[in-house]
Amino acid sequence: MRHGKKVNHLSRTDSHRRAMLANMASSLILHKRITTTLAKAKALRVYVEPIITRSKDDTTHSRRTVFSYLQNKEVVSILYRDIAAKVANRPGGYTRILKMGNRLGDNASMALIELVDYNEIYTSGDAVAEKKSTRRRGSKAKKADDTPAVAATVAPKAEKEEIVEVAPAEEIQVEESPAVEATADESEAPSAEETPSDEAPTEEKKGE
Repeated sequence: MRHGKKVNHLSRTDSHRRAMLANMASSLILHKRITTTLAKAKALRVYVEPIITRSKDDTTHSRRTVFSYLQNKEVVSILYRDIAAKVANRPGGYTRILKMGNRLGDNASMALIELVDYNEIYTSGDAVAEKKSTRRRGSKAKKADDTPAVAATVAPKAEKEEIVEVAPAEEIQVEESPAVEATADESEAPSAEETPSDEAPTEEKKGE
């Protein structure tokens, strides 16, 4: 039984286990994500996160300490040049483990371990959610305060415009109505007078 034992030996000797974890940590720093068994991923997370934390202090002593764990100069340079700047504002929790089901050969639980700051899908989603939450808080307060003032200012203007528009419209209709009737009578009068003048010559011609 493993009561109270926090270290998973992974069925390996101490030298083999340390060499394997150093190799996996180097691969994670180079490729930013690797696929392995769930037990190894959990052991790697405990191994690599203190190394990433130490990389924030760019001194000769910390570089030598990290090199003693990783045993790879290229990986150490990438860690201090790129990853340390990327995780500078993150207080721990640099890795994420995602379960991937079981392996076909021996049915072992598989997992993907990756650096959190290099996953663009998750990080962009978090950033958008934060921006929306801040905008919602500000917009609700502003809308609640501004809506009554806008309604109060718009309502009287609309009433004044309706009163000004309706009054002259009625006056124009009253003034124009007699003028229209007069023109109608005048247009009918000459037509009545012209009709007998046209008929008179026709009767004389018939008499002749």
